[in-house]
Amino acid sequence: MASRALSALPIPTSFSPSSSKPYFPSSLSHPLRLRLRTLRRPLSLTPRRTITTMVLSMLPTAKPERAASAEKIPKWSARAIKSFGMAELEARKLKYPNTGTEALLMGILVEGTSEAAKFLRANGITLFKVREETVNLLGKSDLYFFSPEHPPLTEPAQRALDWAVDEKIKSGKDGEITTTHMLLGIWSEKESAGHKILAALGFNDEKASELAKFLS
Repeated sequence: MASRALSALPIPTSFSPSSSKPYFPSSLSHPLRLRLRTLRRPLSLTPRRTITTMVLSMLPTAKPERAASAEKIPKWSARAIKSFGMAELEARKLKYPNTGTEALLMGILVEGTSEAAKFLRANGITLFKVREETVNLLGKSDLYFFSPEHPPLTEPAQRALDWAVDEKIKSGKDGEITTTHMLLGIWSEKESAGHKILAALGFNDEKASELAKFLS
């Protein structure tokens, strides 16, 4: 599937809630707005071809060879795609210029129906707590700053997504890349905001191993 770049507004140098520099991968997926609209439609009213196209979409990747041969790469699940869209929205709500691992974590919880989201809530990690920890860790942005429509990924967030893809490929199993892969990708970025927030809320390597049992 061909990919095209998402446009982003210039990022101000006066504010950066994350220590990581914004990351602009050379190949990005189609805009998520169309995909999220598709997700909101009743299945009975959504053409089968549109659903298939949405589900087979790829999230942003830093590896151009993946975009060039998308048909050979495992596809992201509909829940993972929606979680990514919600992550961008959470970054915008907080007026952050980037989508970091903390936003990816919030996106999983906002989507809420995946095994990863249920596991987090069962372990006392809620959206409210993650938002609170995010502000404590990264601070608040300028009241009058407007976040880009698609806040670019930070380097740790991009590596977390690519880790998820690599892990699925290494497993040799059929199926899609899920929010569980995404969550474990966030945890793999030890110095990222998402990892620090998870650790502060009681997530650890033992829980990561328990969560990994849901991988398919």
